[in-house]
Amino acid sequence: MNEVASAIVGTGTKLGIVPFGSGNGLSRFLQIPMDPVKAIQTLSTGQVEMIDSGTLNGRPFFNMAGMGFDAHIAEVFSHDKKRGFITYIKSAFEEINKYKPELYQVEIDGKKIEREAFMLSFANSSQYGNDAHISPKASVQDGLLDVCFIKQFPFWRLIEMGIRMMTKTTDGSQYLEIFRGKQIKVKRAGSGPVHLDGEPHMEGTELIIEIVPASLKVITGVDYKKV
Repeated sequence: MNEVASAIVGTGTKLGIVPFGSGNGLSRFLQIPMDPVKAIQTLSTGQVEMIDSGTLNGRPFFNMAGMGFDAHIAEVFSHDKKRGFITYIKSAFEEINKYKPELYQVEIDGKKIEREAFMLSFANSSQYGNDAHISPKASVQDGLLDVCFIKQFPFWRLIEMGIRMMTKTTDGSQYLEIFRGKQIKVKRAGSGPVHLDGEPHMEGTELIIEIVPASLKVITGVDYKKV
């Protein structure tokens, strides 16, 4: 999805999606059916919406970008021959006790924030994928990115965080802090992986993340409502 959307963003060409990914976060958010036949039917019967996109150091993303633990897992996951939700969860459980949070110096539309975070996510839609919502009030049409600082939490609260994600209540957790902005600058101690819509890339110590409002036309599910 990211590869094709990156080629047509800003052109006015419509993007049609048939979900075959591991998480299908944007497809789920746009209420595109997970069933391939029904998804193909939406290409002729679905309505078209104009949505925002984001960039991280000039690279486009459309659903979610981030750094920290989820980017680390995306990098590990990319080398696994097996794909899918179970493999992703297996990788997460194997790595979660090894990973240490990082200190981030972040500037959001001129406001400076310093936080130690387990994950730092930039949400255009509300979810990572598989209906796991990190920022329940995020919108692909508000001209803003949700900047989500996920603090390190005790391992025994992992199930609680999972339930919160599935029930869209993460914004009530003491381990999550959400800001919103148009331009985000990040400084971190060392180079490392980031992810763009789940695809890992290596980046340096300084990153610029920006929203590009109303930049991509997408054919959505017939029941999609603006959020």
